[in-house]
Amino acid sequence: MASTYTDLGLELMVTGENSGTWGDKTNTNLELIQQGFAGYQEVSIAGGAQTTALAVTDGTLSNGRNAIIKFTGTITGNQIVTIPDSIEKIYVLENGTTGSFTVQVKTVSGTGVTFSATDKGQKFVYSNGTNIIDIALASPPGGSDKQLQFNDNGSFGGITMGTVGQVLTTDGTTASFGDISGGASWQAVITADPANAVAGNGYFCNTTGGAFTVTLPTTATIGDFISFIDYAGTFDTNNLTIGRNGHNIQGTAADLTVATERAGFTLVYVDSTQGWLLQNN
Repeated sequence: MASTYTDLGLELMVTGENSGTWGDKTNTNLELIQQGFAGYQEVSIAGGAQTTALAVTDGTLSNGRNAIIKFTGTITGNQIVTIPDSIEKIYVLENGTTGSFTVQVKTVSGTGVTFSATDKGQKFVYSNGTNIIDIALASPPGGSDKQLQFNDNGSFGGITMGTVGQVLTTDGTTASFGDISGGASWQAVITADPANAVAGNGYFCNTTGGAFTVTLPTTATIGDFISFIDYAGTFDTNNLTIGRNGHNIQGTAADLTVATERAGFTLVYVDSTQGWLLQNN
């Protein structure tokens, strides 16, 4: 009985066959296994739009058997690279070409993966004998929204990088970079009412030139906060007044007068009954 070959081209010898050459054929098989598990090869696909066929030849080292394949050359049209049908293995593919055109890698009769015109990165894929599947695009345990994948264009997982000091936040469905929030947005020193205080702001209040009133916002919702600090240590001689603007302060329908030197405090709005409450004083 003659030898047969696996889909990776390894020779399966029968008992008593290949007398005198069995050792050479075994060594060849080991080299083919080495190529399939750890082989690296650069394959030029330079030129205009075309199809380049990778080979997996029985009993012979061949480019389509390599574990890692880097496509090279200057391309002037969209490229298609085919892997023979029936091959079942994992590949690491790298698009090292120059030129802004796509590179599609597929089985001869099936579907595959595509490097975009600007994607000069790598893809971790496998062939199931029918199609080429991108492992990085498969949904990991916990859902695809839990996956982070770094890209060559300075983004990861489709999320564009933010600016210095920003953090990555998510609502459980989408993610984005944004400024750290939660503290007051501190304003320049004021010596008079800034046309009503704004929720989320902090104010350094300088009463050196005389007492004045800062009026609270016209409308407020639960959780709104505003912070105040005695800039010059003069609240005891020139008081700061917080105008309630129709809202209660500490549950009372009256303005709040602050006469404590170096006072620093935050008002947080809760509801129409209590209005603005002191968070600290």
